[in-house]
Amino acid sequence: MFYAYILRSEQNPERLYYGYSSDLKKRLNVHNQGGNQSTRTGAPWTLAWYGGFESESAAIDFERYLKTASGKAFARKRLLRT
Repeated sequence: MFYAYILRSEQNPERLYYGYSSDLKKRLNVHNQGGNQSTRTGAPWTLAWYGGFESESAAIDFERYLKTASGKAFARKRLLRT
């Protein structure tokens, strides 16, 4: 199983990060320990949303969509609680 996910910064709740992984717990730990340059600032991060996919390519495709303007609007309207 592969996952597309959205993280929310606890320091700045308006800041979101979009990614994909096959191991969500491990990946969240990497983000919170500063192992990713994009999320080094803003830690700690919490998992705001995730979706499961049977293939890695489907998870990557959805992550790419979430990073677009229309994907961000969709996520804020349908996937995230504000």
